[in-house]
Amino acid sequence: MRIDTHVHIGGEAVGFHMSEENVLEAMEKYQIDYAIVSNGDSGEMDHQQNLLPESMQISQEKSLERILKFARNNPDKIGVGVWVKPYQEQITEAFEKMISQNLDVICAIKLHPFHSKTAPTDKKILPYLELAQKYHLPVVSHTGGCEEASPLHLYEAAKQYPSIPFVMVHMGLGSDNKEALDLLGKAPNLYGDTTWVPMNTTIEAIHRYGSKKMMFGSDAPIDGVDTYLCNPKGERSIYQDYFHVLPQKIDQESYMDLMFRNAIRVFQLDKLNALH
Repeated sequence: MRIDTHVHIGGEAVGFHMSEENVLEAMEKYQIDYAIVSNGDSGEMDHQQNLLPESMQISQEKSLERILKFARNNPDKIGVGVWVKPYQEQITEAFEKMISQNLDVICAIKLHPFHSKTAPTDKKILPYLELAQKYHLPVVSHTGGCEEASPLHLYEAAKQYPSIPFVMVHMGLGSDNKEALDLLGKAPNLYGDTTWVPMNTTIEAIHRYGSKKMMFGSDAPIDGVDTYLCNPKGERSIYQDYFHVLPQKIDQESYMDLMFRNAIRVFQLDKLNALH
């Protein structure tokens, strides 16, 4: 069984083109049984961390509406990560109601400190962490690429909210992952995912902390339907290591934890237990 905990749709305003059709095609082609999907339409900043023009901003409510529709149309395959917009928006009554009424498909609150230029410890984020705590939702957060997205900030948030599971997406994107690896062992409610993380980093995490701390994630379909296979230039994807090399390097129990069992536990996906 394969659960991908980090998949996207949307994001056109920041140059991505990830459709619902792309997601479903990639899942079918590469045998992904379930995906937790967030909507990149909630991005607030461009790749230089400049605020997007008002004409390109989509409210977090509209963004959530789109991803909820996708999940409702594919309830056995798609779960929702609620990508929030803390730099410009707040939690409205309507937004919270959308979450409270759809907890059967909502799996997490999604932060993007780079595309919101807001650290997980910022006062703007705290209401969203309180929301996650109220509805017993994990928090997944991009890490890497700017000071606001430092893994250290997510670790500090995890210490402040010990009842919430926090997932360090990317384990510090663009880094050697060492800071994230060290932090992973310092908070019991802090986890990592494999999105653009070299296989050897994941092996090291399992060696140091056991097999309960990492989950498979990919960013698909950021490089198109074949993100799991190659980039647009045809260069081999690291996810081929996770699919075909890693099973020979770690024991079967650890591999199953990484590929689906940790996700079922952390994201409360008990409904998937019947699939394996």
